[in-house]
Amino acid sequence: MGNRLSKIATRVGDDGSTGLGDGSRVSKADARIAAIGDVDELNSTLGVLLCETLPDEVRAALTRIQHDLFDLGGELCMPGQVVLRDAQVEQLDAWLEQFNATLPPLAEFILPGGSRTAALAHVSRTVCRRAERSVVILGAQAAVEAHARHYLNRLSDLLFVLARVLNRAAGGTDVLWLNEHRR
Repeated sequence: MGNRLSKIATRVGDDGSTGLGDGSRVSKADARIAAIGDVDELNSTLGVLLCETLPDEVRAALTRIQHDLFDLGGELCMPGQVVLRDAQVEQLDAWLEQFNATLPPLAEFILPGGSRTAALAHVSRTVCRRAERSVVILGAQAAVEAHARHYLNRLSDLLFVLARVLNRAAGGTDVLWLNEHRR
């Protein structure tokens, strides 16, 4: 990407359109723009989470993920480009295995919450699921690389696991859902 933004307010989008990386213009209501926006929102929620005190290995993973998500946004912005590869999805799988190995098995459903960092990870997880849905919707209308879906699906799983890890790092545990029959 050789061009960098030097002028932010161009007023070109005042008509309800926006430019893609290939120079074409589409409606701001286009499924591609929704997917790009949802991936950007996900990246922003991770930015908020990264403002918190986190274990070093969690911080390193989330920082790498932010770069991957920026790449994914670029891939979505430039139809036909492939930026995410098997390696990024495999890295998420490795982190899933690594972090999940430190946790007790789940016997109950858990609620989003516990520590502030865990709650923020859960917010990111739900935004990730929305971004995944947006990419699936886009994929029904236009070509989207399978890696994009795989990455977001795996990332939401990882964020769930990281929420559990973060509750323990804060000295707490999972917040268990209480089935109404057992309350």
